[in-house]
Amino acid sequence: TSRVLLAGTFEALDPADSYWQHQVSVLEPLIRDEPNAGLDPRGVTDLNAFINSLPKKYGMTVIFSTHDVGLVPEVADYIYVMDKGRIVAQGTTDEIFVQPDMLRSVRLDVPVSPRLLKSLKEQVAEPQAVGDLEGLRQRLALAEERAIERRSEIQAEREAAKAAAFEAREELVAGAEAIAAQDPHATQWKHSSEELRRLLEEWKNAQRSGPRLDKAREDELWKRFSKARTTFDRHRRQWFSDLDAAQDTAKKAKEALIARAEALSSSTDWGRTSGEYRELMAEWKAAGRARRHDDDALWERFRAAQQRFFDARDSQNQIIDAEYSQNLEVKLGILTEAEALLPVRDVKAARATLRTLQDRWDAAGRVPRAEVSRVEGRMRTVEKAIKDVEDAEWRRSNPETKARVQGATSQLENVISALEQELADAEASGDARKVKEAREALEARRSWLEQLQRSSD
Repeated sequence: TSRVLLAGTFEALDPADSYWQHQVSVLEPLIRDEPNAGLDPRGVTDLNAFINSLPKKYGMTVIFSTHDVGLVPEVADYIYVMDKGRIVAQGTTDEIFVQPDMLRSVRLDVPVSPRLLKSLKEQVAEPQAVGDLEGLRQRLALAEERAIERRSEIQAEREAAKAAAFEAREELVAGAEAIAAQDPHATQWKHSSEELRRLLEEWKNAQRSGPRLDKAREDELWKRFSKARTTFDRHRRQWFSDLDAAQDTAKKAKEALIARAEALSSSTDWGRTSGEYRELMAEWKAAGRARRHDDDALWERFRAAQQRFFDARDSQNQIIDAEYSQNLEVKLGILTEAEALLPVRDVKAARATLRTLQDRWDAAGRVPRAEVSRVEGRMRTVEKAIKDVEDAEWRRSNPETKARVQGATSQLENVISALEQELADAEASGDARKVKEAREALEARRSWLEQLQRSSD
């Protein structure tokens, strides 16, 4: 029976647990990974004593793996040193720990353990050797003091590493919780899923290669991390479930619109049916999107139904336009005669001629649809020009307007006469300021009178 150090991954158990006590009586060998992880110094001491008692008390072989090389001399009889899955050295504690360069090459420290120091002290107490034994004992005492200091340093380094690892794990948990707390309606599911997987991989890497955390604290963090993943997954499933339902509803609505569109495709009531297709298009846009492959297929069917109707309407319009092309030539000739009336010189003659042209215009009939706006616009321009002249003539000939103009003209003429007298008096007196004021006022009134007379012509 012996205690052997290996590399591996196993679960550590509490040595005071009754389950452990039962297991050691039925298992051979006992295999454990990092058995002292998360234990306080008292727990480590109790565990070491317990492991050392197993071979003596039960005749049991104990195999365990650890990165804590300080533990190895305390409990191991035979050691295998492993690096990247391969054995690089093996032997007893005395054989292994006299190879410091080898240990450092695989990133391990050279331990200074109480057990090793005790063994050395026993050997120098009654040495089977000659030489400076007192100096050797003094050096051993100094080594023991340094070992105590080094153990404290190592413990502090481990605690610092564990604290940093805990903070790093907390950051991973906070990142996962932030992702889970996103508004489902604003979440980019693919990106967020990839980010959550990345955080999980970082968690696994931290477990594999980082310092071991206390089990209670690690469990608490993992529960939060796992809850965040569960919440995100629940939101994602709900989102896509709602999306599926909405897309199914949109698909049914669009299938109903297609049925209506196909029923209208053979209609020859061009105007009414065109309006109904516009309403169907508005309903189509409001229905939302179905699944992409479904939506594309549905749109093709809807567009095909519309296209059949509009193709038939365009064919009919082409026939009609061909019939109306002769009417267009007639109306273009009428337009030439109507536009010759501008500018209007004799409004009464222009109005009489326009009435004749309008009668001929109506009799000419319809023109092709593409030409309606153009030819109608030209005729409206002529009609408006003649009407504007008629309106101006009416304003001039209106008795009320004439009376107002005559009254204003008489008043201005009286004012102008008075201003002319004022100007003559100012010139006679030689008052330059009064001359200037009288002349400016007289010029302004004469301008008003001219404008008033022009408007009444």
